[in-house]
Amino acid sequence: MLRLVLDTNVVLDLFHWGNVDAVPIMAALEAGKIECFADARTLDELKRVLTYPQLKLTPDMMAERYARYCGLVQFFPEGEAPKLPRCKDRDDQKFLELAARCDADLLVSKDKALLCLRGRTTLGFRIVKPATASTLLAI
Repeated sequence: MLRLVLDTNVVLDLFHWGNVDAVPIMAALEAGKIECFADARTLDELKRVLTYPQLKLTPDMMAERYARYCGLVQFFPEGEAPKLPRCKDRDDQKFLELAARCDADLLVSKDKALLCLRGRTTLGFRIVKPATASTLLAI
Protein backbone atom coordinates (compact mmCIF):
# COMPACT_ATOMS: atom_id res chain seq x y z
CA MET A 1 0.00 0.00 0.00
CA LEU A 2 1.37 3.40 -0.96
CA ARG A 3 2.16 5.78 1.89
CA LEU A 4 1.58 9.48 1.15
CA VAL A 5 2.06 12.86 2.74
CA LEU A 6 -0.06 15.64 1.24
CA ASP A 7 0.90 19.27 1.52
CA THR A 8 -1.81 21.72 2.56
CA ASN A 9 -2.57 22.91 -0.97
CA VAL A 10 -3.20 19.33 -2.06
CA VAL A 11 -5.47 18.79 0.96
CA LEU A 12 -7.44 21.85 -0.16
CA ASP A 13 -7.59 20.37 -3.68
CA LEU A 14 -9.14 17.22 -2.21
CA PHE A 15 -11.49 18.66 0.39
CA HIS A 16 -12.37 22.11 -0.91
CA TRP A 17 -11.60 22.75 -4.57
CA GLY A 18 -12.28 19.27 -5.96
CA ASN A 19 -9.29 19.58 -8.32
CA VAL A 20 -9.59 16.96 -11.06
CA ASP A 21 -5.91 15.96 -10.64
CA ALA A 22 -6.63 15.05 -7.03
CA VAL A 23 -9.86 13.09 -7.56
CA PRO A 24 -8.07 9.70 -7.84
CA ILE A 25 -6.13 10.45 -4.64
CA MET A 26 -9.37 11.20 -2.81
CA ALA A 27 -11.01 8.03 -4.17
CA ALA A 28 -8.04 5.89 -3.10
CA LEU A 29 -7.97 7.54 0.32
CA GLU A 30 -11.68 7.00 0.91
CA ALA A 31 -11.42 3.38 -0.31
CA GLY A 32 -8.52 2.66 2.05
CA LYS A 33 -6.18 1.86 -0.85
CA ILE A 34 -3.50 4.32 0.31
CA GLU A 35 -2.26 5.54 3.65
CA CYS A 36 -1.90 9.27 4.20
CA PHE A 37 -0.10 10.72 7.18
CA ALA A 38 -0.30 13.99 9.09
CA ASP A 39 1.30 15.28 12.25
CA ALA A 40 0.63 18.12 14.68
CA ARG A 41 2.49 20.71 12.61
CA THR A 42 0.82 19.85 9.29
CA LEU A 43 -2.61 19.76 10.96
CA ASP A 44 -1.96 23.12 12.63
CA GLU A 45 -1.16 24.62 9.23
CA LEU A 46 -4.34 23.17 7.74
CA LYS A 47 -6.42 24.54 10.58
CA ARG A 48 -4.89 28.00 10.04
CA VAL A 49 -5.27 27.93 6.25
CA LEU A 50 -8.93 26.94 6.48
CA THR A 51 -9.58 30.34 8.11
CA TYR A 52 -8.24 32.30 5.11
CA PRO A 53 -10.97 34.69 3.87
CA GLN A 54 -10.40 33.79 0.20
CA LEU A 55 -11.72 30.28 0.90
CA LYS A 56 -15.05 31.78 2.04
CA LEU A 57 -15.67 29.02 4.58
CA THR A 58 -18.06 29.31 7.47
CA PRO A 59 -16.89 27.99 10.84
CA ASP A 60 -19.03 24.88 10.30
CA MET A 61 -17.48 24.29 6.88
CA MET A 62 -13.97 24.71 8.34
CA ALA A 63 -14.73 22.20 11.08
CA GLU A 64 -16.27 19.73 8.62
CA ARG A 65 -13.30 19.79 6.24
CA TYR A 66 -10.79 19.51 9.06
CA ALA A 67 -12.67 16.63 10.74
CA ARG A 68 -13.14 14.80 7.45
CA TYR A 69 -9.42 15.01 6.65
CA CYS A 70 -8.43 13.96 10.16
CA GLY A 71 -10.77 10.99 9.88
CA LEU A 72 -9.04 9.73 6.76
CA VAL A 73 -5.38 10.23 7.65
CA GLN A 74 -3.17 8.54 10.17
CA PHE A 75 -1.65 10.76 12.82
CA PHE A 76 2.11 10.35 13.06
CA PRO A 77 3.81 11.46 16.27
CA GLU A 78 6.52 14.11 16.32
CA GLY A 79 10.05 12.84 16.33
CA GLU A 80 13.52 13.28 14.97
CA ALA A 81 13.74 13.38 11.18
CA PRO A 82 16.83 12.13 9.38
CA LYS A 83 19.16 14.69 7.79
CA LEU A 84 17.26 16.31 4.94
CA PRO A 85 17.90 19.08 2.45
CA ARG A 86 16.64 22.49 3.48
CA CYS A 87 13.56 23.67 1.63
CA LYS A 88 13.77 27.30 0.46
CA ASP A 89 10.37 27.88 2.06
CA ARG A 90 10.86 27.08 5.75
CA ASP A 91 7.11 26.56 6.15
CA ASP A 92 7.35 23.54 3.85
CA GLN A 93 10.19 21.82 5.70
CA LYS A 94 7.64 20.11 7.97
CA PHE A 95 6.27 18.14 5.00
CA LEU A 96 9.73 16.83 4.09
CA GLU A 97 10.34 15.87 7.70
CA LEU A 98 6.98 14.11 8.05
CA ALA A 99 7.50 12.19 4.80
CA ALA A 100 10.91 11.02 6.02
CA ARG A 101 9.70 10.14 9.53
CA CYS A 102 6.67 8.12 8.41
CA ASP A 103 8.60 6.35 5.63
CA ALA A 104 6.30 7.76 2.94
CA ASP A 105 6.56 6.68 -0.67
CA LEU A 106 5.31 10.02 -1.99
CA LEU A 107 5.15 13.62 -0.85
CA VAL A 108 2.39 15.11 -2.99
CA SER A 109 2.76 18.84 -3.53
CA LYS A 110 2.23 21.70 -5.96
CA ASP A 111 4.67 23.91 -4.09
CA LYS A 112 7.62 25.05 -6.22
CA ALA A 113 9.99 25.12 -3.22
CA LEU A 114 9.32 21.42 -2.58
CA LEU A 115 9.13 20.38 -6.22
CA CYS A 116 12.53 21.91 -6.98
CA LEU A 117 14.09 19.34 -4.60
CA ARG A 118 13.10 16.49 -6.93
CA GLY A 119 16.10 14.69 -8.30
CA ARG A 120 18.60 17.02 -6.62
CA THR A 121 19.12 14.89 -3.60
CA THR A 122 18.55 11.37 -2.41
CA LEU A 123 15.39 11.10 -0.37
CA GLY A 124 13.62 7.98 0.79
CA PHE A 125 10.49 9.19 -1.03
CA ARG A 126 9.48 10.92 -4.25
CA ILE A 127 8.10 14.44 -4.44
CA VAL A 128 5.36 14.53 -7.06
CA LYS A 129 2.51 16.71 -8.26
CA PRO A 130 -1.08 15.49 -7.72
CA ALA A 131 -1.46 14.43 -11.37
CA THR A 132 1.64 12.23 -11.13
CA ALA A 133 0.45 10.72 -7.85
CA SER A 134 -2.92 9.99 -9.43
CA THR A 135 -1.20 8.26 -12.35
CA LEU A 136 0.87 6.15 -9.97
CA LEU A 137 -2.28 5.11 -8.10
CA ALA A 138 -3.76 3.79 -11.35
CA ILE A 139 -0.82 1.43 -11.93
